[in-house]
Amino acid sequence: MDEATSRRKAEHLTVAARAESEVAATARWAEIILLHNPLPEIDRAAIELSTPFLGRRFALPIVIAGMTGGHPRATEVNRTLARVAERFDIPMGVGSQRAMLVNPALTATYAVAREAAPTAFLIANVGLPQLLPQGAAAPLGATELRRAIEAIGAGALALHLNFLQEAVQAEGDTNARGGLAAIRALAAELDLPLVAKETGAGMTARAATSLAAAGIAALEVGGAGGTSFAAVEAGRAADAGDGRLAALGRLFADWGVPTPAAVRMVRRAGLPIVATGGVRSGLDAAKALALGANLVGLARPLLERALLGEAATVEWLSGFVEELRTAMFLVGAATPAELKIAPYLALGTTRSWLEEADRLAELG
Repeated sequence: MDEATSRRKAEHLTVAARAESEVAATARWAEIILLHNPLPEIDRAAIELSTPFLGRRFALPIVIAGMTGGHPRATEVNRTLARVAERFDIPMGVGSQRAMLVNPALTATYAVAREAAPTAFLIANVGLPQLLPQGAAAPLGATELRRAIEAIGAGALALHLNFLQEAVQAEGDTNARGGLAAIRALAAELDLPLVAKETGAGMTARAATSLAAAGIAALEVGGAGGTSFAAVEAGRAADAGDGRLAALGRLFADWGVPTPAAVRMVRRAGLPIVATGGVRSGLDAAKALALGANLVGLARPLLERALLGEAATVEWLSGFVEELRTAMFLVGAATPAELKIAPYLALGTTRSWLEEADRLAELG
């Protein structure tokens, strides 16, 4: 089992970097138009990007979303990402730590993040499916989760909700009964904040409200529109010669709630929101913040650069920040909080999603 898990992590790292794992068109950020302010009345150089999140203030409204770990090849990626997190003073998540809980020899592929970033806010990561009985496999308990937290000196724990991926994966864990009860029990047991993290299918208002009531402290919407883990699993299945699973993954590659709509719908839960899913520029980030997100999460763009090295990652993220700052200047928002009240237009399919947001909130 430990060899299979490690091999799967390596395959995810390889396939996720492929262009076919991206379905960014469904995020439809181009359908959100921020209104130009010809009299911004602010100094661009004085724009303040610092943002509070989970009891700490960060220099930027950006999170490095949890991506990898559990295979030797992931060590350098996490080292690079952690150095960048430390340099920019932004939080960073690691990939699912299930692999290190199965095989402690893989702990170093995650712990390298703390070694490289001694003061960064790191977010541990386990899957909600692994907190539930899956066939003969016993669920993870608080003891195992504390190992994951302690391995990286985490300030928060993300529980990833990846049932779409599990449903199209040969090794998928598809028992979802008791998920909210498991979250409630864990929130009572642990003394650090829990983040509910979708991984590409988005969130709804009803789910967000239920998660808040269960003790979740923040929501990472993980909307449809960026890396599709259904597409990743389709790629893995195709590489393995499994045409049936490859077809299933391709069919559901664009399943889910697009990120802009997910951000809009979960606001009523009253929790901090991280917008992930197809955020590919600082302009996308500005639109996500205007819709109600507190931070934006970046994954695939940083993974691509981290595979090239730290310099390439720093260069890309620096450009992203300048894009965000420029968008804020052009709408007259001196802070991310002011961006939340910036006027915008929604066009096309995204307009339909947003117009229906309140009704859909009642439907879940």
